[in-house]
Amino acid sequence: MAQTAFSHPDYERVQIVLACIARWIAHAREARRARREFRNCGPAEVAGIARDLGLNPDELITLAKKAPDTSDCVHKLLAVLGIDGKALDHDAPGTMRDLRRLCSTCAHKRRCEHDLASGVIAGSFHDYCPNAFTLQSLTPAKQ
Repeated sequence: MAQTAFSHPDYERVQIVLACIARWIAHAREARRARREFRNCGPAEVAGIARDLGLNPDELITLAKKAPDTSDCVHKLLAVLGIDGKALDHDAPGTMRDLRRLCSTCAHKRRCEHDLASGVIAGSFHDYCPNAFTLQSLTPAKQ
């Protein structure tokens, strides 16, 4: 008897949801592992890491509690605005670090993600993005 592949109208949606859940679990595990490693550092080591990154220890601790992808929005926004993130990271690492830091601690993630997904971010980020001033100064002038 030949087997036929199971086909259900919602199967693709279920697969998408399961893939999202799997990614979320993987991110959560990675963040937990990173926090565990960070907790094993002594105060002097934390201060040294913070100094190397141009942060104060409290900022570093706050950022360490975040998931590794918490600054993804700024990278996507840079691309939308026509700013080369890799070049910025190379030419002005301090600026890029500050953009990532502010993005990581932003309280408007959901709105930003929604605006990115719906394609309206270029006209709306000024209203809520903590990086708005810096991004505006980096945006190439339109001819």
